Amino acid sequence: MAAGCVKFFPRFVLSWFLVLLSALLVQIRAYKPIIIIHGIFDHASTFDNFSVAIKKAHPGTNVTIIDEYTELFSLYPMWEQVRGFQKAMAPIMQQAKDGVHIICYSQGGLICRGVLESMDDHNVDTFISLSSPLMGQYGDTEYLKYVFPHYLKENLYKVAYTSYGQDISISNYWNDPHHQDLYKENSVFLAVLNNQTAKNDKSKEYKNNFLKLKKLVLIGGPDDGVITPWQSSHFGFYDDNETVVEMKEQEVYQRDYFGLKTMDERGDVTTYEVPGVQHLNWHKNLTVFNDYIEKWLT
Repeated sequence: MAAGCVKFFPRFVLSWFLVLLSALLVQIRAYKPIIIIHGIFDHASTFDNFSVAIKKAHPGTNVTIIDEYTELFSLYPMWEQVRGFQKAMAPIMQQAKDGVHIICYSQGGLICRGVLESMDDHNVDTFISLSSPLMGQYGDTEYLKYVFPHYLKENLYKVAYTSYGQDISISNYWNDPHHQDLYKENSVFLAVLNNQTAKNDKSKEYKNNFLKLKKLVLIGGPDDGVITPWQSSHFGFYDDNETVVEMKEQEVYQRDYFGLKTMDERGDVTTYEVPGVQHLNWHKNLTVFNDYIEKWLT
């Protein structure tokens, strides 16, 4: 009898071990692939530690950091970048039958908006926008001075809203609250994404594509120091008095130009206001990852 128990016990343990291993493998396979898009003047290796944090929290996750339009190439026109990133992202999406998550930082958040709205067959589950100027940029920052050293924010519209100015990525989402007519007339990117211009003959398709998104997570904070106003990361922006108008009071929201109101009313928009984080540290701060990002990467 004792000998029989000895023989039975290892088989019993082995059986349970195989069951647990199978369950673990199923759990690992259940994590959707993640695509990361970098910001302006950035490169893929900036997110290496971020990728490690994801894989540590969710072992087995397929994480891809798209290494396109890095550093000075990030100044290329936004639609050109959108097409390039979309080409790199498409094979990952096609292999992910249950969809993918995308984490898009700074300027990369607007590139991801461009991909989402212009790609009819995307299968993005959750779009995490990490301190991105989603409603545009209007501020004298070091980035602006680097690209336009002879212009302050009050005068940048004179070059930004010209045909040659629109060949530079920053100009594509420069949103001057004092010159909205020029912005709507000349912005070939942000005004088109927001459906604020009659030039977009695919406005209905863009809205429908945006609404295919299941979850939208907006992360930003008052100590960012670059995104101006910082509320742009939450779809807020200045009025002509440079008073911040929050997302739900924006015309693009109230008239549901590209589907943001619809998505919010169905309960699929989450915003996080995170103090104490400077712009270059969003993807380096483990607290940001642990408290505001990791939970969405299922």
